[in-house]
Order: sequence, then structure tokens, then C-alpha cells
Amino acid sequence: MLRRVAVPLISLIVVIGLVVGVLVVFGGDDAEPAVEVAEIPAGTTYVTLDAGFVEALGQLGLTPGTVGPAVIKNGSARFPITGGNVKYFTPGTEDPFVQGEINHNGSGLTLTAGDTEVALVDFVVDPGESVLTGDVRVNGELAKEDVELFFLDGRTLQPLRPIDDGAVLEGTTVTLKQGAAELLNETFGTDALAGGFTIGIAKIVVRTAVS
Repeated sequence: MLRRVAVPLISLIVVIGLVVGVLVVFGGDDAEPAVEVAEIPAGTTYVTLDAGFVEALGQLGLTPGTVGPAVIKNGSARFPITGGNVKYFTPGTEDPFVQGEINHNGSGLTLTAGDTEVALVDFVVDPGESVLTGDVRVNGELAKEDVELFFLDGRTLQPLRPIDDGAVLEGTTVTLKQGAAELLNETFGTDALAGGFTIGIAKIVVRTAVS
């Protein structure tokens, strides 16, 4: 659920590993992960939608919606975390030193104008690359797989906040990737979208067990 987000993400990993008993391996040798979380059990990624993004959608005649268990309510989009794994290497021993993925299978975001619906689905957060990828469907048909959809800028991150059953990582700014902007422009017949456009602020809540 991060541009150069090593410190807060690793804090999150350690909290989850110690509290949940998820498989955590500590190492000290070069090229071996200092911390490894084999499986992230559950959680939710929230994105508080930027007012400018919502306004732009209205001006373009695009209506946002959701896929599967995702929800948009009170200006926030919510996507369940379905799994993933993360490795953290001592900085200088591996590049990138944070590796893995946070999966959001079976959910996503839709944008609709007239008879055209674009669905961005099956999000994967890659903390090492500070990017969120996903598949793109147009009117139900797969248009492109593993598209880099959003850049995750960790410079706005807040300190890690532990909670009773997990931890919260909040404050990452989510912006549109240029390739995704071009794909949406082509599909909807516009040139209004561009890379770097702010979508919102993300909050990743990792739970310690599936309820």
C-alpha cells in the first residue's frame, strides 16, 4: 500500500514482523536481506482524492467509479491489500535496497465518459521503484497489462504510526505517470491530462491478521 521510502516502509515491515509473527528473517551478510517479510497478510490502501483532480474529472466529463471491493466515499478511494512481500537490504549492499510488492488484486478505479469506460485494476505497489502499476481495461476488454499508472512520492510521508493490530504509513503523494496520461488522453480523445498531475494522498494500513 514511496519514493525512497526505505525508512518508513522498513519500520512498517519490522512492526508487522514482530507483532504478527509473519515470517521474518534477519541477516547481516552482504547481498542477504536484513529483513524479509514473506507475506503481507491483509490491509487497505486509502487515497484521499485531491480537489484539483476531482475538479478536472468534472471538467472533462469523466465520472469516477470502482471495481470489485474498492470504494469511493467522502472524497477517499479505498483498495483492499490482498498480499505481497518485501525485502530490505542494508543500504549499499543491494540496489534497490527495498524490494517487493504490495498487491491489490480484484479491485480498481474506473473512469467513464459516455459509452467509454476505462478500468485501472489489480494495483501493485513497488516500493523500490516508487511506482504503482496495474492493468488497463477499456469497456471490459484488456487494453494493456502492467502499466505504470502512478508515481508515489515519499517526500511528503509522515512518521510511521503503530496501531493495535498493525501500522499506518501516511502522506505519500500520488501523481499520474506520463504513459498513463497519454493512454487516457488517447482513449477519451483529449489532451488535458499530463504526467505529474496530483491524484491525492495515500495512506497504507497494514493489518496483522485477516478479519
